[in-house]
Amino acid sequence: MLTVHEIYLSVQGESTHVGRPCVFVRLTACDLRCVWCDTPYAFTGGKKMSIDEVACAVRDLQCNLVELTGGEPLLQPEAIPLMQRLLDDGFEVLVETGGHLPIDRLPKGVHAIMDVKCPGSGEAGKMHWPNLSALSKDHEVKFVIADRADYEYARRIITEHDLATRAGEVLLSPVHGVQRADEVVTWMLDDRLPARLQIQAHKFIWTPETRGV
Repeated sequence: MLTVHEIYLSVQGESTHVGRPCVFVRLTACDLRCVWCDTPYAFTGGKKMSIDEVACAVRDLQCNLVELTGGEPLLQPEAIPLMQRLLDDGFEVLVETGGHLPIDRLPKGVHAIMDVKCPGSGEAGKMHWPNLSALSKDHEVKFVIADRADYEYARRIITEHDLATRAGEVLLSPVHGVQRADEVVTWMLDDRLPARLQIQAHKFIWTPETRGV
């Protein structure tokens, strides 16, 4: 059984899939407490659902792209067979994960969007560094940037681990309402950093406080 906080249809607000219609399966619970977290409501609550029930709910929303998110979806062991079930049912499957749990057990074909937590998150020390060796072109790496120190940390990790070659995409995401995006762009251009700016589109389409979008 899975503990599911919500399942809903919206458009992708992040990653290289931004703007695409997508079914979100938000699983309950997270063992990180990032300073800038925008989904603390998913730390608790939710309801128990079987893999069959989740797959049926996803199918009813009639959209081929599905993302497992949270919370931290990889905390729940049944998330792995759920992903495989969705792949077997013909869905394109994404998972958004915090980077502190192994991604090498993800089913082949799942597209991971994996955070590398910067110091401003308060959780940088929990990164599971072997994940960087498990990256492939099927995966994206995301750095959430709260200030210049976070940017410098991200730049060092991107360079030292050759992430532009290892991953399909490297994303820099300014914390909404905290770090100006134009400043991050200036830093990226000055350094010729092989990364892509990510702005959380859903916070501009709706409001930052709106849930279920």
